[in-house]
Amino acid sequence: MLGNYFYHQIIRKTVIAFGTLFNDIHVQHDDNAGNVISDIKVPIAYGPRQKFLARITQQAELNKATQITLPRMSFEITNISYDSTRKAGITQTFKARDTNNQQLKKVFMPVPYNLGFDLNILVKQQDDGLQILEQILPFFQPGFTLSIDLVKSIGEKRDIPMILNSISQQDDYEGDFSTRRALIYTLSFTAKTFMFGHIAKTPEGLIRKVQLDYYSDSNTRTAKRVQRYTVVPKAKKDYNEDSVIDTADEPFIEPGDDFGFTETSTFFGDSKDFAPNRGVDV
Repeated sequence: MLGNYFYHQIIRKTVIAFGTLFNDIHVQHDDNAGNVISDIKVPIAYGPRQKFLARITQQAELNKATQITLPRMSFEITNISYDSTRKAGITQTFKARDTNNQQLKKVFMPVPYNLGFDLNILVKQQDDGLQILEQILPFFQPGFTLSIDLVKSIGEKRDIPMILNSISQQDDYEGDFSTRRALIYTLSFTAKTFMFGHIAKTPEGLIRKVQLDYYSDSNTRTAKRVQRYTVVPKAKKDYNEDSVIDTADEPFIEPGDDFGFTETSTFFGDSKDFAPNRGVDV
C-alpha cells in the first residue's frame, strides 16, 4: 500500500481554485457628484493575515506604489479534516479511462476530506470593505460549487462545494491619531474535496495465467518437453465497453467476478525450456 509514489496535486488544485474565485474583485471611489474617480482591482495572495499586518505596521506610507497598499485580500489553509458523512465503501471501485492510451483502469473510491480556508479582507475604509463583501456574499447560499479536474490522468472531474461558514470583523485601530488603521473581515470557508490514492496500471489480486509444461521424463535436464498446458481467465461481460466481449476485456477481470477459462494445449518436438525470468523459450 504505502511506498507507491503518486501525487495528484489535489490540495494544490483546490487552493488555486479557491483563490481564483476572488481574483477579480474591484473597489470604486466616487466624487461628490457621483462620478467614478478611481477603480481599484483588489490584489489577492496566499499567505497568513499576520504577514500582511506586519508589513502594514512597519511602513510609513501605505499609498506608495512600491509598498503594500490597501485594500487587499489574503487567504490560507487553516485545517484539513476527514469527512465521515461522505464516506464510501473502502473496497468500492469504479472504472476510468486513461486519457493517454484510453485503457480502462480500476480506481478505488476517493476519500472525502474537508479543507478549511480563511479569506482575509484588509481595508482602510469601511466602505471599501463593504463593497468587497457585497461582491462575494450573494454567490454563497451558503455554498458555491466549482468543477475541479482532480486527477487529470483519468479525466476525473468533481464538483467541489465551497461552503461559507462564518464572517467576522476586526478593527486594529488602536493608539493615537498617527497609528495606522486596518479593518479586517475574515470569511471562513470549507471546501469539500476528495483524495485519490494510487491508481494501478492494471487490476491486481487475480492470477492471470497458469502455464504447465509436460516432459517425457522426470529428469527435466535431459528430457524433452512434450506438451504445454495454459489457462487464462475468460471474460463474460464487456468490461471496456466496446460492444464486444473478447480478449481485450480479460485484463479487467476482478476477484469475485463471474468469469470462465480459456484452455490451450501446445505440443513440442524441440529441446527448449521455458525461462520464467525472461518469459521466453530458450
